[in-house]
Amino acid sequence: MATLYLIRHGQASFGADDYDKLSELGCRQASAMGRYLALHGIHLDAAYSGNLLRQRETAQLALASQAQTVPHHVDPRFNEVNNDEQLEHLVPELVASNDRLRALMDKGLRESKDYQKVIEAVFNYWVSPACQHPDIQSWEDYSTGVRSAVRDLIAEQGAGKTVAVFTSGGTIATIVAQVLGLGGEHTYKFYEPIFNCSVTQLFYSGDKVSLSYFNDRSFLQMMGRESDENLVSYR
Repeated sequence: MATLYLIRHGQASFGADDYDKLSELGCRQASAMGRYLALHGIHLDAAYSGNLLRQRETAQLALASQAQTVPHHVDPRFNEVNNDEQLEHLVPELVASNDRLRALMDKGLRESKDYQKVIEAVFNYWVSPACQHPDIQSWEDYSTGVRSAVRDLIAEQGAGKTVAVFTSGGTIATIVAQVLGLGGEHTYKFYEPIFNCSVTQLFYSGDKVSLSYFNDRSFLQMMGRESDENLVSYR
C-alpha cells in the first residue's frame, strides 16, 4: 500500500496585481505544513506539483523541513482549472440568462466571496454538456489530463511510497471525484470547501486508488494555537 497526499497550495495573493504567488499567510501555512510532516515522521519519497508559482512555492517551503532532499517533479497537468480563461469566455454567455450573475459582474469581483459565486456558476456550466466553447480547454480534456497525471505518478513511483502532490483546489476536487466514481456535475461540491494548505490522503495499490480522508486542516488549527495566530483560510 502506498500513500498519496494531495496538498492545496497556501493562500495566494487575491486582489494583488500578481495572484500567482503566496501571500505572507500562505508562506506561513506552507512552512507549518512542512514542520507538521517532519514532526509526525512523514518522510516523502517524492513530490509533484503543477508549474504554477503558488504550487511550486508551497512545495519548496514544505519540503525544506524534510530530513533528506525530496525529488520534486513539475507536471502542468496538476495545474489549477484555468479560471481566468473561463471567466473571459463563459461569463458573457451566462450573464445573458442569469440576472444574479450579471449583478455580481456589474458590482465587480473585488471581494473573495463574490468571486467564488461566479466561479461556481462558471465551473458548473463548464462541466455540463451545454458548454461547447471552442476557445477554452474542455472539461473532458482537463479531467482526462488530471486522471493521466495521477496514473503516471503511480506507475513512476510504484508500491510502498509516500508521495505528495502540491496542487490546487480544482485539481484536488477533480481527483477526489474521480476516485469516488463521480462525474463533473458533482466535482464542484469538493472544490468550494477546500482550505488553503489542507491535506487529502489517498491510498493506492496497483491500479486501485481509495480515499482515506479529505480536506484536513486540523494541523493548521493546532499549530496556529501554539503560535497564537490564525493559519486557516479558504482564499
